[in-house]
Amino acid sequence: MRAHPISPVTEPLQYRAIGVVRGVYEPGDPEQLTRGVLRTADGETIEAVVLGRLLTLMRRHLDLAEPHLWVVYPRSREPQGLHLQMVGVWEPSTLAESAAADPDDALPEGDDYFSVRGELIYTRPETGDLVIKVRQLPRADGSKPVPFKLQLKGVVPLEHLRHFVALDLRRQSQDLQLERFEVIGPMAVRGSRGGKGRREGSARGHGGGNRRGAVSRPRG
Repeated sequence: MRAHPISPVTEPLQYRAIGVVRGVYEPGDPEQLTRGVLRTADGETIEAVVLGRLLTLMRRHLDLAEPHLWVVYPRSREPQGLHLQMVGVWEPSTLAESAAADPDDALPEGDDYFSVRGELIYTRPETGDLVIKVRQLPRADGSKPVPFKLQLKGVVPLEHLRHFVALDLRRQSQDLQLERFEVIGPMAVRGSRGGKGRREGSARGHGGGNRRGAVSRPRG
């Protein structure tokens, strides 16, 4: 039985953006579960899509009228705010493979926890605004997904701009609010024509970067 929906980091420059949100998922169409909204206990309505094998799990095992702890990849959408890609559910008490597993649904970080790792490309301490760039692994067909940017809330000093950072965040309404951060190091600069360079890290992982983590595992 897996002990946590978010697996440990295996490399210093491992990108990821993953978290857990508890709420009731309401599909836009009862016959088509892939798009809908997540209604949280604090009264927020967050746009969401369902990815991968989670669809099968939802149809066979979950009562969608009840709240669940969903494993999600966060995205920033303007002007809607937070958008979630749902990739799994953390509910060992319901989905335990055996009674001997002694499942525990509680997580030490609590609900609405997010882990984001990537390049700090914008920080404005006076307003508490941050932007992190997150890279993803190439797809199965060899194509490379475009990096995405997450708009976050919190204070990180300007001297850490263009550094790789690891952030622990908590969802507050439609925002992901910084609780603590760690600066891993400056982004490496690879030379290019004209003497300019671009900064790179190691793109490990999908939007979540963790294959162990929800009962339904994210791909990529």
